[in-house]
Amino acid sequence: MTLVAGVDSSTQSCKVVVRDAATGALVRSGRAAHPDGTEVDPQAWWEALRAAITEAGGLDDVAAIAVAGQQHGMVVLDDAGRVIRPALLWNDTRSAGAARDLIAEVGAAEYARRTGVVPVASFTATKLRWLRDAEPDAAARVAAVALPHDWLSWRLRGFGPADDADAPLGPVLDELATDRSDASGTAYWGAGGYDRDLLVRALGHDAVLPRVLGPTDAAGPMPGGGALVGAGAGDNAGAALGLDARPGDVVVSIGTSGTVFAVADSPVADAAGTVAGFADATGAWLPLIATLNAAQVLDVVARLLGVDHDELGRLALDAEPGAGGAVLVPYFAGERTPNLPDATASLSGLTLANTTPANLARAAVEGLLCGLADGLDAVRSQGVEARRILLIGGAAQNPAVRRIAAQVFDVPVVVPAPGEYVADGAARQAAWTLTGERPAWPVELAAELPPDPRGIIRAQYAERAADVAEAAIR
Repeated sequence: MTLVAGVDSSTQSCKVVVRDAATGALVRSGRAAHPDGTEVDPQAWWEALRAAITEAGGLDDVAAIAVAGQQHGMVVLDDAGRVIRPALLWNDTRSAGAARDLIAEVGAAEYARRTGVVPVASFTATKLRWLRDAEPDAAARVAAVALPHDWLSWRLRGFGPADDADAPLGPVLDELATDRSDASGTAYWGAGGYDRDLLVRALGHDAVLPRVLGPTDAAGPMPGGGALVGAGAGDNAGAALGLDARPGDVVVSIGTSGTVFAVADSPVADAAGTVAGFADATGAWLPLIATLNAAQVLDVVARLLGVDHDELGRLALDAEPGAGGAVLVPYFAGERTPNLPDATASLSGLTLANTTPANLARAAVEGLLCGLADGLDAVRSQGVEARRILLIGGAAQNPAVRRIAAQVFDVPVVVPAPGEYVADGAARQAAWTLTGERPAWPVELAAELPPDPRGIIRAQYAERAADVAEAAIR
């Protein structure tokens, strides 16, 4: 049996899976926590990765490994390979002003044409501009810029600071490597490669950037003839590969944030900035939208009603589609899609007759899903086909979320069994790198629901969401 390993280095934790390269069967796994916060010392990720590998039984019998990681995080290195300051993560919003400055200088349409994205606070370029403006001394020391998965793959291969016992090969910055999917989230990479002008505009000077590997390219071996290290990927691209998503598949993920991303044959350039034209981990493209309000919407309403999530779902299914006219526009944390950072949530349409626990529960589920359905509409507006929805994330296991999703979306909804799909995608990539063939591992399904659209749900949500947007813009 030939074994491969996949890593998911996410915001919250590091997960490692070890699988049979031929069948995809899970052999063993490990996990370690990451510290909280929107800026983190990358050393914490390295220590968590080592702990998770140890819990997973080590890598001595593993032939190849790949790392999928949280996108956009800014890891800046000096010429000795040392991390200059804690990494700013995707969810650190202090660079929102920098994003506006970059758009004003270059133009949204020009950014979309050159990189497939329009800068927002989460992207690496905006964090580099913030560093240039807020910490100029630190910015001046930057010799290389990496992303979380790039840096971890580099460390796995034995590179790192010259005085680090875990880095026998030292600070060879030119050995940094990434993949198309993660590079596409920087706002200084496009279909033609790196855009050095945009990098310099952000950071203030040029720097070493990781070489961009193809889907089956290896970055190199671990020290001492150890496992081959694959190209790796961004987390959403890793999940798409873990689900074996193909053109026509749309992944709707309901986690702390919500994401809608589709596999597409050609790149997307949305000058409005709603749809990010990311690349995927297979050589195709991954147009994506993100919402700030996802599973936490259900958390808030469950607390309000004094119930757990199972009871919230049961209540929601006791109500009719449309919740009797009660509508929750769930912008509790502002919103990214649509871009309304100062918006607040709105619960409207209440009457003496319809203000019941069941209708409030249903309004929460409908509001959550309608926001994601609006995101799907935005992806489709870029010419992307949607033949089925792959519904993932913890909330996807709630029967009410599944059934109401079939009433909100107009294509079949498929719910894969719970799994570590980001880590699984990295393991698939490792196997692909090793064998040269894309693994045909099966994906277990928990449910398949035919479309059962109820027009009232989205119609009344659209009307109330428009009111909320108008109020937020005023």
